[in-house]
Amino acid sequence: MCGMPQQQPERSSPRGGAARRRPDASMSLLTNVMEHSLDDGYAQAAARRGAVGSSRLPTALSGRLWLAAGLVLAAIVVTLGAVQAQHSAPTEAKERQKLIDRVQSETKSADALQKNVDALRDTVSAEQRAALRNTGDAGRAALLELLAGGTPVQGPGVRMVVDDAKEASVGNTGGPRESSGFADTGRVRDRDMQRVVNGLWASGAEAITVNGQRLTALSAIRAAGDAILVDNKPLAPPYTVLAIGDGERLSKAFQDSADGQYLQVLKDDYGIRASITVQDRLHLAAAPSLTVRYATPVPGNTKADSAANGKGSK
Repeated sequence: MCGMPQQQPERSSPRGGAARRRPDASMSLLTNVMEHSLDDGYAQAAARRGAVGSSRLPTALSGRLWLAAGLVLAAIVVTLGAVQAQHSAPTEAKERQKLIDRVQSETKSADALQKNVDALRDTVSAEQRAALRNTGDAGRAALLELLAGGTPVQGPGVRMVVDDAKEASVGNTGGPRESSGFADTGRVRDRDMQRVVNGLWASGAEAITVNGQRLTALSAIRAAGDAILVDNKPLAPPYTVLAIGDGERLSKAFQDSADGQYLQVLKDDYGIRASITVQDRLHLAAAPSLTVRYATPVPGNTKADSAANGKGSK
């Protein structure tokens, strides 16, 4: 027994006597993907390209002629576009400069006309004073001219600056400017300026200007888009309101009024910026134009006639 060779233990072989299975046989799909990352179709196409050649240019003479014609046409189009752009740029610049020169020229003409209007107004005022000096109505005419805004004024008063919010964002719902037509924002509107001006008049202001525009009894504050118009002249924020009157009393009366409280709500809820300061001396220009209107009694008004007759009989 000692001399007999030791018998090796028997090992189980795969079914059917096949070869030994690989440890990663269960992951054949992943192994195939890793070992063959390039798809067979792509590999075949690459092989064909290598056999034919990497150049995609046509080999036939007609194909090369068409290619050359296409390149020449593209070069012509690009050249013409560059030349046209080079010629149009100076033309646009010239047109723009012409518009700028025209605006400046019209502005100078308007300024000259305004100076002429001011000179003629001064001449007419002097003639009126000279004509009324002998009749004793000079003081009354000067007072009427002052009240109508036809003459410059100066004196103590208040200076108010009203400006849009830093960010004109949507404000809180409700509030004094609640409307159904459009959303309330941090912009100053025409009706806001109307309330500010009316509040100053009611508080005792004797003369008012908004951004240099003198207000009269016939002045209108309206809106055109986002712009505020004063007597049909557009103004840009900030809006500076100057009012002649007793400064301390005028400031306190306005802030205590309903319009002053309205402005305070706009500041608190919508971020609109507003400030009012008392000034010792303000200079307000005259209204640029005045429209004179006359009131006449309506003939045949029995009530007015009877009232006048009754007063006369008494």
